[in-house]
Amino acid sequence: MKLKVCGLTQIDQIHELISMETDFLGFIFYEKSPRYALNHLSLEDISKLNHKGKIGVFVNEELDKIIEIAGKANLNFIQLHGDEDENFISELREKLKPETGIIKVIRIGNRTLEAGNEIQQKVNQQLKTSNYFLFDTDSKAFGGTGKQFDWTLLNEIEIPLPYFLSGGISDENIDQIKILTQKPFALDINSKFEIEAGFKDVNKIREFKKYI
Repeated sequence: MKLKVCGLTQIDQIHELISMETDFLGFIFYEKSPRYALNHLSLEDISKLNHKGKIGVFVNEELDKIIEIAGKANLNFIQLHGDEDENFISELREKLKPETGIIKVIRIGNRTLEAGNEIQQKVNQQLKTSNYFLFDTDSKAFGGTGKQFDWTLLNEIEIPLPYFLSGGISDENIDQIKILTQKPFALDINSKFEIEAGFKDVNKIREFKKYI
């Protein structure tokens, strides 16, 4: 499995993660997030990073703003973490560089009788417009909760695209991945590997990489 570290804000830590061959670097472009990248980094800073896995995370952002940031920061992937529908993503796809990947987040709440069907419906709606899915714990803050959803729900649906697994992943629950019939393409870690919001515990991440 590959590894994504999200919520990056410190340039020295980013360079450390690159030297550790971290597969994906996540930059949050959602102003309400305590890990809002542009409070610490410029788009030029991100553009200069020599890495092929730069992901920009957006939440219900205007399409033109996403295009502008993607170009100026030289992003490789766009992660849509809000309520973007397939029409929005189709238009985004047309305006992005063809090589830019689109990751659609599907937020998962508490288990209910209809939860599996609801998740499957969301997956089916986004199939034609996305390159990857990312399953995360639902929250009003759109991620970064440090809370794990019920991963067994993923065994109840068909996932035709490679997916990122997010939501409270740590060295304490990494073993539970063996319960998944379709394994994640990548793990997405964030708040469980921080000293404070946006400041990563790089040594803890280095140790975690040994598990995957």
